[in-house]
Amino acid sequence: MNIRAVFFDFGGVIQRTEFQAPRQHLAERFGMDYDDIDKLVFAGESARRASVGEIKEDEHWSQVLRRLKRPASELQSIKDEFFGGDVIDRELVKFIRSLNGKVRVGLISNAWDGMRPHLAKTGLLDLFQTVVISAEVGVMKPEARIYRLALEQAQVKANEALFVDDVPANIEACEQAGIKGILFKNPQEAMRQIRQLLKL
Repeated sequence: MNIRAVFFDFGGVIQRTEFQAPRQHLAERFGMDYDDIDKLVFAGESARRASVGEIKEDEHWSQVLRRLKRPASELQSIKDEFFGGDVIDRELVKFIRSLNGKVRVGLISNAWDGMRPHLAKTGLLDLFQTVVISAEVGVMKPEARIYRLALEQAQVKANEALFVDDVPANIEACEQAGIKGILFKNPQEAMRQIRQLLKL
């Protein structure tokens, strides 16, 4: 297997919710369970529409505030608390940087239109030679078209690519598209598997 491109998911792989306490506290403040507030932000209809670029991220957050019955003035503090336990895995970032020059490195992310600015702000945009964000291309994983777009951007064939994601359905879909998948469970195991496949 001659791997010429390695694609990564972002949320759940490079940036993960390592500390649940801030989101838990927020949920409790609104008389909700952790899973309820998680679903409200990530799995509601407005989240889906924002993920395929039908509405802007700001519009989605307005809907979240409406559901929580909170004024716009509280938006930033709610977002800060919701994402307060999220951590960028710097060791994994360092490893991904080390792949540059050996293979093409890309991102395939189901995300809202704020993802690219977030990557730029955190200094991670230059980590990737190709970036496919669902809100920008109008299609989400696990649909086959998003993988085809990533392959086209990277100018590689499916059997020359590897994809790392933490969602089994997304890995299943990439493998159906002919891309080798690695289901992310922890960074050490993912890095070990990538090294093995790239013969590093």
